[in-house]
Amino acid sequence: MAMTAPVASGAVAALLPGGRLHLHHGPIDIVAEAIGEASAVRAAYARAATRFSGLLEELVAELPALRSEDAPMEGVIARRMAAAVAPFRPAFVTPMAAVAGAVAEDVLAALVGPGIRRAYANNGGDIALGLAPGERLTCALAVSGGMDRVSVASTDPARGIATSGWRGRSFSLGIAEAVTVVARTAAMADAAATMVANAVDVDAPRIRRRPARELQWDSDLGERQVTVAVPVLSPEERTAALDAGLDAAEGFRARGLIEGAALFLQGEARMTGALVLAREDRGG
Repeated sequence: MAMTAPVASGAVAALLPGGRLHLHHGPIDIVAEAIGEASAVRAAYARAATRFSGLLEELVAELPALRSEDAPMEGVIARRMAAAVAPFRPAFVTPMAAVAGAVAEDVLAALVGPGIRRAYANNGGDIALGLAPGERLTCALAVSGGMDRVSVASTDPARGIATSGWRGRSFSLGIAEAVTVVARTAAMADAAATMVANAVDVDAPRIRRRPARELQWDSDLGERQVTVAVPVLSPEERTAALDAGLDAAEGFRARGLIEGAALFLQGEARMTGALVLAREDRGG
């Protein structure tokens, strides 16, 4: 299969070995795959490449609104981001908490179509899934070295997987190395992973934090203290931090906002919902 449809200046759309599609522009780096008839896959990749054209510019045009809590949104992706974070208020959260998942959803929407049995768009670990009836996709959790896996069937409500933590691409108010969430959409999973990761925290003066704006002048977190270093914690401190995060995750699950979550901190883990079942299914 040759190069896909042309994309905007600065954007790249190319095939990887094995036939997956790579979409890259600025901070957006997506690996996507559609599985189905060869002609349908070619058409799907062409649609995705065309949609990717101008996508970053669309987001940049609304950045001031996306970095605020309640500004009106215009674009399709911006509105999806705002809708994903709204259920988590009145806690502080801006639409930027859902940006990677919302972008993955948008690319996935272009991939799915006639002749495509299953598809995914992986935007730096935030994954949108598309499944025709009777289909299933299995994803490994990178944070556990692939030991834990999430298998999503067409009959399951989940269609999004996202991971957040202080060592990730975005800032975190908490101390989790990673929190992976499974939810009905990738944007909702992205927002929830951010909120649960923020909740994994403990009052320990040895944890180093800095105002977000000192690290990135235009951060939507402003002067809020974000984690920059976490020393080795005591067993009691790890337990307190993970329990706080698990309480938040189980509260979100009780409200129907997520299907499951896995929380990781210094070699320890907590799981709830669908991710507990995933671990049991592999015999862990």
